[in-house]
Amino acid sequence: MYPSTRSRWLRCALLALLSGSQAHAGETSFTLQQAFELAWQQQPEAQALASHQAAAQAGSEIARSWSAEPLALELSSEGDQLNGNDGMREHSLGLAIPLWLPGERRRAGAFADAQSRAVDSQAVAAQLRTAAQVRDSYWAWQRAREERRLGEERLAHARLLAADVARRFQAGELARVDQHQADAALAQAESEQARSRSAEALASQRLYGLTGVTPSDNGDASGEALPSVPSELASLDGRHPQIRALLDRAEAARRAAELSRAQRQGNPELTLATTRSRDPGEAYDQSITVGLRVPLGSPSRTRLRQSSAEAQAIEAEAQARLERQRLHGEIALARLQLDAARVQADAAQRRSRLAGEARGFMDKAFRLGEIDLPTRLLAERDADDARRQHALARLDQAAAVSALRQALGLLPE
Repeated sequence: MYPSTRSRWLRCALLALLSGSQAHAGETSFTLQQAFELAWQQQPEAQALASHQAAAQAGSEIARSWSAEPLALELSSEGDQLNGNDGMREHSLGLAIPLWLPGERRRAGAFADAQSRAVDSQAVAAQLRTAAQVRDSYWAWQRAREERRLGEERLAHARLLAADVARRFQAGELARVDQHQADAALAQAESEQARSRSAEALASQRLYGLTGVTPSDNGDASGEALPSVPSELASLDGRHPQIRALLDRAEAARRAAELSRAQRQGNPELTLATTRSRDPGEAYDQSITVGLRVPLGSPSRTRLRQSSAEAQAIEAEAQARLERQRLHGEIALARLQLDAARVQADAAQRRSRLAGEARGFMDKAFRLGEIDLPTRLLAERDADDARRQHALARLDQAAAVSALRQALGLLPE
């Protein structure tokens, strides 16, 4: 699914895409899907996946072979040259063929198929675990980036207001205390902008630690499509990666236990040999030997393999039941949080619109001398806070959709 050459090619392609986005402002954004693809290619599970799949394929090929083990060639030669040379010679050529035990080949094939499915489902479950880390880091970075952008806007407004107050102070329209208040508001905006830049750098570094790429600042936040929530949790068993991986692991363990029951003893060996020999003074004779070697069974070894496999199956099935219960609560919680995020985003949008209009009214009134500077600064802070809440509420809603997709076992897209 993910051979090493394809992994390297995909990583190079994504790196080239992101480099192009950073070189051309506004061309594209660092999306959640891009971050996930880059992070997955760096995971140990992704790099070892091709080898695990090759091993599973080799197991299937072994189960399809007509001998239980590789054939063995036997060669021997006997003569009396060491102590004399009376003419006694014997040369043998034999072939040992390990035979399948009754039912062993069929069960070995079933075990190999179960292992192959387990390898694939484990890879998808590992992808989902990686997606959870990327989603957390990605939305934390988006939030920090939005905080920094809002800080820049707040700083720009504070500078304009401070310049206006300074001009009016020089004209004698305002008192020195007003200029001090405007300068203090400007200093606070500069401090908050510095803090937001530091927070963005930290969030960017965490995302870089997962993806190996510094995220671009182009474009808007890339959200995910809202998924449909199944009404019954049982419908998750067939497609949720975490449950599927546990069930496939349990199935592979059960097949291993069945194979152990068939392997109660070592594989018998059929031996076919031809011997060419002569006694002193006589011509060579040709003979054929057919033999059967049957190893005796070892009940203790059989019970060890079988009990170990059955314990693994029981453990995986129990984990699947617990995971199903956990997912039920996680999905319900994610759905409630998404509904709450929608309400908060709508309310924040209305408040931002009203506070922005109020700031316009207050700015005009301040210029006309109808209100004092503290009232004007209060309107400015209220508008800034409303705009911040609206911007972050939109991100929280997108992150809530992402969290619901994570709970449902859906990868970023």
